[in-house]
Amino acid sequence: MIVKEVIIMSLKKITQAAIVAGLYVVLVFVFQPISFGPVQFRIAEALVILPFLDPVFVPAIYIGVLLANIFGGLGTWDIWFGSLISLVAAYLTSKMPNKFLAPLPAIFVNSFGVSLYLAPLYGVPYFFSVIWIGIGEAVVLYALGLPLLKVFEKQLKTKRKGN
Repeated sequence: MIVKEVIIMSLKKITQAAIVAGLYVVLVFVFQPISFGPVQFRIAEALVILPFLDPVFVPAIYIGVLLANIFGGLGTWDIWFGSLISLVAAYLTSKMPNKFLAPLPAIFVNSFGVSLYLAPLYGVPYFFSVIWIGIGEAVVLYALGLPLLKVFEKQLKTKRKGN
């Protein structure tokens, strides 16, 4: 009986992670004009805050970013480095002490990391790229990510009370 419950729990978590990864890809392409480039407001980045609630979302973010960058990014640079940078940011987010600090890893890791290849590819100064990527990340994560986190927290509390 315990094994069956563990399997069901695992399948549920895998399904949640797959939905988040898929949603990331969909959001990148729905908002494609603002998802790529030296100045970007990648709406899908709001999901990067979810590892704060559950580490199962760390690989989900990585897979979502990887797939989005395979189909629409700057080729090899985005596929390998952008995805790896997002993996690091998602992992660090899962370790943050509170939800108000949870957006900071994605803001800083993406700003400084993605700019390492984005600035030379677009021919813009490195710190220009850092500033604009940082602004885009901060706006998306604080304006959309934190409210999304609140919705997920309420859902988890409601389900726990119902069980």
